[in-house]
Amino acid sequence: MVQVIGLTGGIASGKSTVASMLRDLGAHVVDADQLAHRVVEPGQPALAEIAERFGPGVLTKGGTLDRKKLGAIVFADADARRALEAITHPRIRAASQETIAGLAARGAEIIFYEAALIVEKQLHEQPWMSAVVVVSVPPQTQLDRLLARETIGEDEARARIAAQRPLADKIAVAAHVIDNSRSLDETRAQVRELWDTLREAQPS
Repeated sequence: MVQVIGLTGGIASGKSTVASMLRDLGAHVVDADQLAHRVVEPGQPALAEIAERFGPGVLTKGGTLDRKKLGAIVFADADARRALEAITHPRIRAASQETIAGLAARGAEIIFYEAALIVEKQLHEQPWMSAVVVVSVPPQTQLDRLLARETIGEDEARARIAAQRPLADKIAVAAHVIDNSRSLDETRAQVRELWDTLREAQPS
């Protein structure tokens, strides 16, 4: 029977880094953020609904979603963020389940579902999710990495971090925690240990 393992953490904690390491080991990873991009591509109903709700200013001249402009709106306004989630999350959820089902049909035994809001949306309580892995870094490291990767100010960076549940809440429901605050080699060693543990636990 397939195991679906949630992979989450705070923004800029290194979920994508850990996901990439898992793929290198041969793991199947379903990336909710990639699916989120797909459901708002030009021609998709979600993009039209977003433009209607937030105005044409959140679109580029080419008709694609301007994520920076939309992000500035929704991370500063909880009601706006909930409105966006109401448009996108049901579609992301449907695409995720379709992708997971396809991998399971092809014989995958362990599938990681990488998503930022697993705990916020109580996905870890759903029967289809077997366990949760949380990627952890100290708060200052999280802020520093977010400022380094995004062209935003500190106030907006703090707002984006505050829009998610505290990392301690996520760790509280985790079956496994990856400490990504040190070197990549140390993170890679933890990921390999996790992968080996999960594979050994699979029924033969």
